[in-house]
Amino acid sequence: MIIKLSPNPTEATIDRVSQWFSQQGVEARQVNLSGQTLFVTSSKWKGDPSELKTLEGVESIVNPGTEYQLCTRKFQEQNTVIDLGDGVVFGRGNTVMMAGPCAVESEDQVMRTAEFLRSKFDIKVFRAGAFKPRTSPYSFQGLADEGLKILDKVRDRFGMKIITEVKDTTHLDAVADVADIIQIGTKAMYNFSLLNFCGQMDKPIVLKRGFMTTIKEFLQGADFILSNGNSKVILCERGIRTFEPQTRFCLDVCAAALVKELSHLPIVLDPSHAMGIAAQVPLVAQSAAALGIDGLLVETHPDPANAKSDKEQALSFEQFSEMVSVLDKICTAVGRTLVA
Repeated sequence: MIIKLSPNPTEATIDRVSQWFSQQGVEARQVNLSGQTLFVTSSKWKGDPSELKTLEGVESIVNPGTEYQLCTRKFQEQNTVIDLGDGVVFGRGNTVMMAGPCAVESEDQVMRTAEFLRSKFDIKVFRAGAFKPRTSPYSFQGLADEGLKILDKVRDRFGMKIITEVKDTTHLDAVADVADIIQIGTKAMYNFSLLNFCGQMDKPIVLKRGFMTTIKEFLQGADFILSNGNSKVILCERGIRTFEPQTRFCLDVCAAALVKELSHLPIVLDPSHAMGIAAQVPLVAQSAAALGIDGLLVETHPDPANAKSDKEQALSFEQFSEMVSVLDKICTAVGRTLVA
């Protein structure tokens, strides 16, 4: 249950509401989100809020009826819009292309990719990981701080926004110094300390759905960030694990369509990790774009065969070029603009 206070509430009003909950033996969390002061209780609380409505300073009470609350359209009907400038807007009729290699491997590899994307398509958001949470301890783990320095050079040289992944809280500040968008990967989605810390930042957070995560758990993860005060959350469907071993994962377009209805948050899709096979990534990207989503995360590499991370799914520059021309037409057909 969400209790909205009137704008600019006094300390007396906040204390009055807090004391009311305390007298009822109910735990209520105070949340300051987008200039609003809220009190949020567990959805399992089934008490009568009628008396609460009479308290001075209480504007309204919303009961989403779910264990995720702040991310729902019952709390906020209109889409959340996240504007990073330079035409990069999530949540307002655009499909933003975020592209680059899976990992920062060298300055030459990153600069060649950034130059291709910026000069040929004017791609405005560059994706690459400096910290790589790999399943095998013997796989390439990323260049860490050195990788962040290279990404910083991409911004300086090409004027691109940077989206890069954070694995845990130990390097969150270092990533935040470089990233315009912080990505929480599928393996870190249940790192609640990380979600809480990201919620205290004033930067967009892309939250990737865990590959074994239900829709409810996914949206609860978003609420962890929102309840700490950061309204700039972007959801990312990147594929879930199923019984089928032929593809890397299965892109859950059903979940994406449902989340668009349930939540006011922007949603982007990652066809590269879902498919895991470069030749079919463009086809999956086409189906994703047809959903009318807010963005795509696609991997491309100057030499896919020798990529140090996820080489099987990395598109060559030629494959990427062919894909973009088709995506542009699909986005237009569903009433959106491909921001490339």
